[in-house]
Amino acid sequence: MLKAERHKYIMTKLIEDQKVVTTDLALALDLSEDTIRRDLNELDSKKLLEKVYGGAVQVKEKSANVFDIAITAEEQKKQIVTKALSLLHDDQVIIMSGGSTNLVFAKLIPADLKATIYTYSLPIAMQLSQHPNIDLIFIGGKMQKNAMVTIGMDVIQVVSKIKADICFIGASSINIKQGLTEVGYEISIVKKAMIEASDRVVSMFASNKLNTKMPHGVCDLTQLDTIVTELDPEDEKLDEYRKSGVFIL
Repeated sequence: MLKAERHKYIMTKLIEDQKVVTTDLALALDLSEDTIRRDLNELDSKKLLEKVYGGAVQVKEKSANVFDIAITAEEQKKQIVTKALSLLHDDQVIIMSGGSTNLVFAKLIPADLKATIYTYSLPIAMQLSQHPNIDLIFIGGKMQKNAMVTIGMDVIQVVSKIKADICFIGASSINIKQGLTEVGYEISIVKKAMIEASDRVVSMFASNKLNTKMPHGVCDLTQLDTIVTELDPEDEKLDEYRKSGVFIL
């Protein structure tokens, strides 16, 4: 498909739905998420849409508040992360990856929770900086600007030394055979280090990530303790995942 045709499709979907989601566009057009992100960036530079975490929305006046980050499908993500709040308790050491679902999770963490949270996501660190009782450690390194996360050996070295009770890891894709996979190699390496550093591994994602795959492996299903989606845990779409032994919340 030519770029002009892709752009026309994206703008049509945007008019119909008021928003577009990167992963949905990639699946619908049978293209990589990187290609879709480049298209969205180009359309954003032309002021035809507004690029946000996970996709794009129709152009609107940008907020002057750096803490006010637009998120696609936020209500669905609230439904997902609300389930995972039960996994939090005082005095935990937590690692959080980047991603819009984890950002929504950070917004909903109860104000009375007292915990230590490590993250290499700048938006999540910004959000948690407003929390009254969280001991926040932002892991610095080379900034991947499109995702606003740090990457590289500096990040991996810090993560490898953490003794975390639990980590909340985003998912670009998941399937039975390959487990979690990522579009970017550097992010996949950081997530592997997170898993190694944590006693419990939780992945939260929308059900459209099920039965999809990306080029770079993160972990097998056996390395996941819990997955959380908007679906009912008994939904038939999750049957094979349940049979693999992973707990579904």
